[in-house]
Amino acid sequence: MADFLLAIDQGTSSSRAVIFDSQAKVRFSAQQEFRQYYPKPGWVEHDAEEIWASVRDVSRRVFAESGVDPSDIAALGITNQRETTLVWNRQTGQTVCRAIVWQDRRTAERCAELRKAGAEADIIRKTGLRLDPYFSATKLAWILDNVGGAREQADAGKLAFGTIDSFLLWRITNGRVHATDASNASRTLLFNIHTQQWDEELLKLFRIPASMLPEVRNCADDFGMSDAAAFGVEVPIRAMAGDQQAALVGQAGFAEGTVKSTYGTGCFVIANTGDTALESKNRLLTTVAWRLDGKVTYGLEGSIFVAGSAMQWLRDELGIIDSAADSAGIAEQCGIVDSVHVVPAFAGLGAPYWDADARGAILGLSRGS
Repeated sequence: MADFLLAIDQGTSSSRAVIFDSQAKVRFSAQQEFRQYYPKPGWVEHDAEEIWASVRDVSRRVFAESGVDPSDIAALGITNQRETTLVWNRQTGQTVCRAIVWQDRRTAERCAELRKAGAEADIIRKTGLRLDPYFSATKLAWILDNVGGAREQADAGKLAFGTIDSFLLWRITNGRVHATDASNASRTLLFNIHTQQWDEELLKLFRIPASMLPEVRNCADDFGMSDAAAFGVEVPIRAMAGDQQAALVGQAGFAEGTVKSTYGTGCFVIANTGDTALESKNRLLTTVAWRLDGKVTYGLEGSIFVAGSAMQWLRDELGIIDSAADSAGIAEQCGIVDSVHVVPAFAGLGAPYWDADARGAILGLSRGS
């Protein structure tokens, strides 16, 4: 009897698979980190094949180590790092380049050009987002303009665009389904959160062919069946949502006015604003929290780009800790009297500053620091 749910959480630093029982209790989970690529200052990339391999590996591990048979899975749900942009060939399923991660700043100059041209007000009105390289549209345009032959192939209908959820769905269904959900679509700068449609004027502004875009579905919807090769049996795929919106659901933030704060790779605060798309007076984002049965619940979001990834920096770049847990001991050794402050603007500054050119700084150093 199919009594279990499988959740895939594809994050910025790692992929995780979790099996829940019929009482929503975790039966088993598995997690695997994958490589981050920094080819140039301000650039952050992921290898899509490494992401796909990590998702397959953690999924296989939860089945092998929990004793749950894939045939006992009633449904699969996917949650994902948002905004990260991929383009792949519709025939082969292969990406044309590495994924451009949400933290990537390479399109800051293009955003500044569009802002100077007066485009931001209309973008905010339609999408609820700022004109910032954080979001997908300028990343996608960069791929089309800088990867050899990409724009020509896109114009010919040969390429597909998606955020991580769409890419995983494509792979899990063996290319049968090209779709996303409203929460992820609302993070692209191409989706009108009021009409709940891809916006033709924004597609024209960013020079994006509509043929590349996935179909937008509800967060709880029929996303097809997994290919038998993915898990050994076909599994119904019934939910997708961006990770921060999914966290609001996970924290039972269903009532208007409910607020959650999540500390992961970055830090993200979302407030449930009900059926009203409130425009922030303090440079927060207006976003789709979720869409169910065609009814949209909106949210106000503050996005901080670096939180837990600062621990990765201490571990991988500075080499002063062996694991994230070691940071607690080091912090306890430092008194507040030291007055040394770190501004971890490794990927610019998010809300409320939206400064793509900001960089990290250590302040207050003395000879005794």
